[in-house]
Amino acid sequence: MTNARFCAAALLLAAASLHPADAGSQGYPSKSVRYLVPDAAGSGSDTLARIVALGLTPALGEQAVVDNRPGATSTIGAAIVASAPADGYTILQTSSALAAAVSIYRNLPFDFLRDLEPVTQLAAAPQVVVVHPSVPVKSMMELVQLAKSKPGALKFGSAGSGSSTHLAAELFMAHAGIKMLHVSYRGGGPTITAIVSGETDVCFAPAATSLPHIRSGRLRALAVTTATRVPLMPEIATIAQSGFPGFQTAQWYGVLVPKGTPRPVIRVIHGKILAALKDPDVSKRMFGRGYIIVGSSPAEFKAFLKSEVGRLGALARNLGLKAN
Repeated sequence: MTNARFCAAALLLAAASLHPADAGSQGYPSKSVRYLVPDAAGSGSDTLARIVALGLTPALGEQAVVDNRPGATSTIGAAIVASAPADGYTILQTSSALAAAVSIYRNLPFDFLRDLEPVTQLAAAPQVVVVHPSVPVKSMMELVQLAKSKPGALKFGSAGSGSSTHLAAELFMAHAGIKMLHVSYRGGGPTITAIVSGETDVCFAPAATSLPHIRSGRLRALAVTTATRVPLMPEIATIAQSGFPGFQTAQWYGVLVPKGTPRPVIRVIHGKILAALKDPDVSKRMFGRGYIIVGSSPAEFKAFLKSEVGRLGALARNLGLKAN
């Protein structure tokens, strides 16, 4: 072998050794990607998904198609993704609701931590305690006083048993020593519709879906659930500041793919999602809806999910939440 041929071969081998796994992602993506949301249209998850898809489509160079598959507190959509081909063309965007639901729903056809591969935590989101304008309260303390004067009379809506909107309300009721009647809906969109129409009285709603109605006067905001005030709505106090020290909770959203998806493909998806989150238009839209961008690594998100499944599962069991 001549020196020139030897050097050329050595360079090729060196290049291959530097990127040994990249071959697994060659040609990906070559078609549109299904971006499945296990929640109803108009929900906080759906709102986020459509914002992310705006940035993900140009980042991928292929269309990211949002597909809503609501039901059973995100478990129906999660089951679809868990059984989908592990080729990177089916992506699941889910929320903290699923981490609780896997302890509530028995006989699920998938194992959350085993059958789905974490990609990244997209964002965190505050929840806002809102009431219909007909409810005669303007603060959390007044809400508690009203609830204590009429035990079980006030109705709070949620996106389903074990959903983030449900668990946040249950946590607060335990914290404040009150009881309200739970009315469960099939997703976040119907939940917001119910309180705007006056069908329910109270909701621990995502900022993304409640903010437009707060600004229009169709809903009255009492407090946010986070530890600190939200920059987007600094005039709204936290629950802790409203006379209930120590209370805080927030919703989170993340992306997963079917188990067995090649690591190089996961790296591509992760990189493209981070690129989408850094897009100025995407980040502006997310901030405008109250989302806090995270963009963690797959390893970080995996550890976070394991912790959340344990934490939220324990909460669901303590509340005695069971389904099917």
